[in-house]
Amino acid sequence: MGLVVICPNPFRDIGLELTKKSIEILNAAGYETAVCPVFGGDEPGTIPGDIKTVKWGDVAEIASLFIIIGGDGTVLNTARSLDHASTPLLGVNLGTKGFMASLEPVNIEKILDAAAGNFVSSLRMMIDVQLIRDGEVIYSECALNDAVIHGMGDCIKLTAWCDGDRIVSFSGDGIVLATPTGSTGYSMSAGGPIVEPEAKNILVSPICAHVIGAKNFVLSSEHLISVKAEKIHDRHAYLSVDGDKGIEIINDDIVIVRKSEKFINLINMGTRSFYDQTFDKLLYKNI
Repeated sequence: MGLVVICPNPFRDIGLELTKKSIEILNAAGYETAVCPVFGGDEPGTIPGDIKTVKWGDVAEIASLFIIIGGDGTVLNTARSLDHASTPLLGVNLGTKGFMASLEPVNIEKILDAAAGNFVSSLRMMIDVQLIRDGEVIYSECALNDAVIHGMGDCIKLTAWCDGDRIVSFSGDGIVLATPTGSTGYSMSAGGPIVEPEAKNILVSPICAHVIGAKNFVLSSEHLISVKAEKIHDRHAYLSVDGDKGIEIINDDIVIVRKSEKFINLINMGTRSFYDQTFDKLLYKNI
């Protein structure tokens, strides 16, 4: 039996009550557990005194399973902290939507099935993101959800290319470059399509474009996408990857996005399909 690491968001799992229950369930079945908080680990009062925590570096290479308790943002931060795809990730939803979670708290007992290896792997593609300035890479990151270029209250001009062929040029609020996993996030809010999460595509979705012809594109993951920031001048614009605080971009900066060699093993416990989850949480919840 390998080590099972529980990664709670203490701002969602108040008092780490669900975390404690998970530890109890797993320990009773003979599994060794550790707790690695995703947020708030250094803030007084967020972690109960009876919970001993570990750091990512202590468990990243020895864990057999990571159980993430929180919302989609908690999953994204865990994926970034681990920076590898060999270990299965199981999400337990305490967020508002929870598209990346396979379990709801009412099904918490199923973590025993996950610990025993009784799950289906859902391998999710990621994208490598680079910011080029004056021909040099000044920033690089890997995203599970998306890379977003956006103005801070300012209208900016952007031009996007696919393998060197221009596909869209417009002034507007920004643009979203998303994976299929990220299609139910900011991309969808910008009018982009919902794509099944195990597909291999890069989605290009303009945000509030000031031209009717600026449509969304669903592209093969084999393409290289580049976006140039134009006419920024004294305006403010940022590149944000998976919802991070972002890095400021300036005129003539170029953002490059391509399929990453990395991927995430976001496991599925079979409690409900992606389509059923989408129907319930997104499309027809209020009917």
